[in-house]
Amino acid sequence: MDSRIEEYIHEHLDAEGEILNELYRYTNLNVPYSGMISGHEQGRLLSMISKMIRPRQVLEIGAFTGYSAICLAEGLDGGGRLTTIEIDDELAEIAQKFFEKANLTEKITLLKGDALEIIPALEACFDLVLIDAAKKQYLNYYNAVFAKVKNGGYIIVDNILWYEKVADLQIHDETTTKLRQFNDFIRDDRRVEKAIITTRDGLFILRKK
Repeated sequence: MDSRIEEYIHEHLDAEGEILNELYRYTNLNVPYSGMISGHEQGRLLSMISKMIRPRQVLEIGAFTGYSAICLAEGLDGGGRLTTIEIDDELAEIAQKFFEKANLTEKITLLKGDALEIIPALEACFDLVLIDAAKKQYLNYYNAVFAKVKNGGYIIVDNILWYEKVADLQIHDETTTKLRQFNDFIRDDRRVEKAIITTRDGLFILRKK
């Protein structure tokens, strides 16, 4: 995005808040691949979607340093809970520290490990799911969680445009190929309604019929 437009957008969004700003700065200064963090623009979008849905049960697959979980938790219905899964111990430790700083430990449960091993044991029926972990596993995550999403519930999938590589048929690396296959599967999945938002790296917004 043109830097002037990006700056203009940020000037017209609600502030991200002190804790999120601190987390964003900490991640960029201390964490490899810090560009994976949701950030101000996408964070406000996730917060707004959550507030529109008012979910009681949210599942996030891929916590990274916790930014998106904090944003999604802003829209939880009274007594609602968010479960987030992170396979990297160091990232999970950072996320937990900031959940504590944000006074969200009673609303957010952080599970450490492989999501494909953890999801089958989850008993909740989810109103909202965010998939934002290993891109090559997107279809596996989707299939694992689909039955645990309530009818009328939502699934958000991040990075579906993959730096626009999915539209360049000259690119055939494994991650891009897997994402194309996932996107094509969703296109043809009649169990969900779908929309695409091009914010940052692209979001699939899915509603289970």
